[in-house]
Amino acid sequence: MATLQKIRSKGPLLVIVIGLALFAFIAGDAWKILQPHQGRQDVGEINGETVSAQDYQKLVDELSEVIKLTNGLNSLNEQQLDNVKDQVWMNYVNNQLIAEQAAKLGLTVTDAELQAIIEEGSHPLLMQTPFRNPQTGAFDKDMLKKFLVDYSNISKNQMSSQYYEYYQTMGNFWKFIEKSLRQSVLAEKYQNLITRSLISNPVAAEYAFNGSNEQSDVLLAGIPYASISDSTVTVSNDEIKALYNERKEQFKQLAETRNIRFIDVHVLPSDEDRQAVNQEVTEYSELLASTTKDFSTFIRTTGSAIAYSDIPVNKDVLPTDVVARLDSVAVNEVFGPYYNQTDDSFNAFRILEKTKAADSIQFRQIQVAAESVEKTEALSDSIYNALKKGADFEKIAQIYGQNGEATWVNARSWEGASINDDNLKLISALINQPTKEFTNLKIGQVNIILQVLNKKAIQDKYKVAVIKRNVEFSKETYNDAYNKFSQFVAQNTTIEDMNKNAEENGYTVMPRADFSAAEHYVGGVHSTREVIRWIFSAKEGEVSSLYECGDNDHMMVVALEKINPAGYRNINTVADMLRAEIRNNKKAEKIMADMKNCSSLDQVKAMKNAVSDSVKHITFNAPAYIAVTRASEPAVSAAASKTALNKVSTPIKGNAGVYMVQVYNRVSGSEKLDTKKEEELLNNMAIRMAGQQILNDLYQKAEVVDNRYLYF
Repeated sequence: MATLQKIRSKGPLLVIVIGLALFAFIAGDAWKILQPHQGRQDVGEINGETVSAQDYQKLVDELSEVIKLTNGLNSLNEQQLDNVKDQVWMNYVNNQLIAEQAAKLGLTVTDAELQAIIEEGSHPLLMQTPFRNPQTGAFDKDMLKKFLVDYSNISKNQMSSQYYEYYQTMGNFWKFIEKSLRQSVLAEKYQNLITRSLISNPVAAEYAFNGSNEQSDVLLAGIPYASISDSTVTVSNDEIKALYNERKEQFKQLAETRNIRFIDVHVLPSDEDRQAVNQEVTEYSELLASTTKDFSTFIRTTGSAIAYSDIPVNKDVLPTDVVARLDSVAVNEVFGPYYNQTDDSFNAFRILEKTKAADSIQFRQIQVAAESVEKTEALSDSIYNALKKGADFEKIAQIYGQNGEATWVNARSWEGASINDDNLKLISALINQPTKEFTNLKIGQVNIILQVLNKKAIQDKYKVAVIKRNVEFSKETYNDAYNKFSQFVAQNTTIEDMNKNAEENGYTVMPRADFSAAEHYVGGVHSTREVIRWIFSAKEGEVSSLYECGDNDHMMVVALEKINPAGYRNINTVADMLRAEIRNNKKAEKIMADMKNCSSLDQVKAMKNAVSDSVKHITFNAPAYIAVTRASEPAVSAAASKTALNKVSTPIKGNAGVYMVQVYNRVSGSEKLDTKKEEELLNNMAIRMAGQQILNDLYQKAEVVDNRYLYF
């Protein structure tokens, strides 16, 4: 179990490494979501090959299990699961793209290569496994080999279910690492084949070094484009069309998107709802003062958001509003009711106990299970008595297929968590049992022989019964909002009517352009999958019916305004952007013509609408920020780096205006040119850019289709 904990402690880093590796998933759970459906449903297509919804769901389940294991989670919330779905799709697509190219080139990863990588033990994936030397932190292939030998010999009939499940979990985890390793190496081979053809040279290295090492301080004067009225500049449709054709590749979209308008109604509690919750908490707080036993049941009946567990906990696992008041409340005193604005709740609490307990506990255990309850009890009594008389704990554990190793557990692993009766019994024993003593616990259908070996980090702990009732809307409030919105939707069935009548009915129509089927939420509202399916099945001009979504607190209606098909964007959708660029170009031509006879900054400053500034530490490699025009200007950086000291540049066409600069100071950093180092930096930069471009080009050629929204 200590090994499993090591996995969890390295969880976030492991997921990052696996994500960078791009590919690989373990064999896992059965098909869940689409079981009721008959036939084959396809979620997408890559290079003409369809991807079934069943196969995709398996991959989602597989990666979900890995993430839960490595992060110590019991389940994933909706947002986490959506992130998994996106990561699975991205990884699967990239894997297929690379695999196809590798097959054409004859690239493979042999078993011998894989074994050599494991023997070497330096690959990042191996460094994040639990098979590491505790002294050095390095990957230990001998630990792995021992585990694999033990794993191959396990028998469900010779060990407890807990340890059998542990070995199965670890076995699947190693299969995941091994497959990830194989596919990661294949990706590295393919990318290396391409990127190693990219080389630098000493001349480029020197230019790159000077571009970041040499700094210029300049005085600047210029004329902003904004100083010229747009109405004085005429831009023709032919000019827009010409620029569109010149930039056409920039306006290519790989997947269809849609422009929508929607109304999102968020149902909130009424004043009557608030008063009702306050009254209930007041009544419960009076009962809390007189309650003497079974606080767990009592707190549950109050509807509190904080469950009661009869275990002392660190105060920082309690709600912050409770913690802020703990020191001013005596044991068995009820504090409240009071309102907490942070989480919009009414509260009351009672401190039942203040004590000291360990935060870290070392223990070992033997699980005992036989054919019947009676035999289990008899066997556990026999083992317990033998241990009390001095029998060797580890030897007895090995007889029953367990190692009996000592394990440290931290109280944070259960504090604040939901605890059932069996776990409560075990945790209470860990907390209260004196060190070195044995206890025989009946937990469910098994017995556990437990010995606490050591306790550390003694802390102040509290048992607190908390009534926390968040203010929620009532059924009546929701029904009133539903009826009003339903009537509005029924009476406004066109986009025009919806836009015209929304405001007077208290609603806001929100536009959203380029909505993609790969998105998971409309307007950031959870549980809007059905809305998304409607959006991508509707026709232009249609208005949806009313959808209930969110956490049962949102209602939504959507209108489909425009469909943007895959391919080149319509010129009308980018005309405003092109018109603004052409307009600025014409303004720049006029300003530069007016500046052509200027030979000093004073002459520029004398021009109408001129601005001036000073900018320090300009380098060629970084765009200068010009405060007076609030713009980033790469052209100014280039001109400053090439203008001689104390000289004035020619007019510079920038993003927000036309400038002239005078360099009054230039210094070089203390660092000396290391040509090999600079060449290596340039090579690495080229490799990164090429690696991204390779996948992007392969993606476009593969004509990837993503229809996941239909099923997920």
